[in-house]
Parts: sequence; C-alpha cells; structure tokens
Amino acid sequence: MAIKFQYNKTSLQDLNKQLQIRVRALPTIKNKETALRVEVKRARDDAALLDRKLEQKIREYEYMARLWAEFDPELISIKDVELSVKKIAGVKTPVLDNIIFDIKEFSLINRPDWYFDGVKLLEELATLGIERDFFYRKMHLLDHARKKTTQKVNLYEKVQIPGYEEAILRIKRFLEDEENLDKSSQKIVKKRQQQAEEKV
Repeated sequence: MAIKFQYNKTSLQDLNKQLQIRVRALPTIKNKETALRVEVKRARDDAALLDRKLEQKIREYEYMARLWAEFDPELISIKDVELSVKKIAGVKTPVLDNIIFDIKEFSLINRPDWYFDGVKLLEELATLGIERDFFYRKMHLLDHARKKTTQKVNLYEKVQIPGYEEAILRIKRFLEDEENLDKSSQKIVKKRQQQAEEKV
C-alpha cells in the first residue's frame, strides 16, 4: 500500500499521528485476535462434545428403532427457541437460553407404556441437536471475526506501520537535505559578500 504524502512538515506531522494511532491500536487488536482464537477453540470443542453425546444417545436407543414406527411424530414439536446475544471480544454471538416444546396431550391408556419415555427422549435429542448447531454457528461467527482481525493485524504490522515509518524517514531526509542546501547557499552568499567587501 503506497502512502500518499508531501515533502513538508505538515505532512510529516500527519504521518506521525497516523503511525502513533496504529502503533497504539496494534496490541489491542492482537489481544482481540488471541481472545477470538481461544473462543473459537472452545466453541469447536463444545460442539464436538455435543456431537459425541448426540451420537451416543442415538446408539443407546437403536434397539428401539422398530418401536418408533408406532410413535406418532405429531406429539412433539418445537414451539420456540429463546435466544439472547452475548458479546465476545466485540463480536455479537447468539446464546441459547431456552427451547420450548409443544407436547400434545395423549392418552397413556390407549398408547404403549414407552410413549412418555419416547417424548422425553425426543426432547433430549432435539435439545442436544439444537445446542450443537448453536455452538457450530457461534464457532463460525467467531472464526470469521478472528480472520478479519488477523487480516487487520497483518495489515498494520506488515503494511501500514512500515509504510508510515518509511514515508516519515523519506520526509525527514528530504527536509534535512533541504536545510543543508539552504545553509550551504547562505554560506556561499555570505562568502561572496565578504569577498566583494574586501575588493572595495
């Protein structure tokens, strides 16, 4: 990224301000990136744990698979999923507060004994599945934010800060050269004036 500047003191001051802003912001952005990296790993681990729990729960009840043909899937449905928002390192992420199930009434006399347990089991499985999906969503949101933050860190560290430092150095050298030329020309003028006075 080429930094636009002019060879004067005003431009030098502006570049110094921009450089200081970036130098001061860099540690904060690095801390944010580190925090996001940790949160992404935590969300990934939580999602993987819920994946394993869900698979284990399904395997526990595989022996009942043929009984599910008798089960009425209309008995239970998800009525609502209550969410809230939590900021993690400045990133808004969804938090699962509650899952509200709509369970239709059924007769325990006319239905098999295991129906009540079946409804509870489906509640557990649905809860685990929804929680897992939330952790995956959270992980993706945080990972996207982490990538953006890493890009910003790299931009500051590898492009902008060195660019500003180089531009400042070039302006300083130019101003020093200009000052040296000015002093040299003053000396030459003064020497010529002294020579002219000596001749008179």
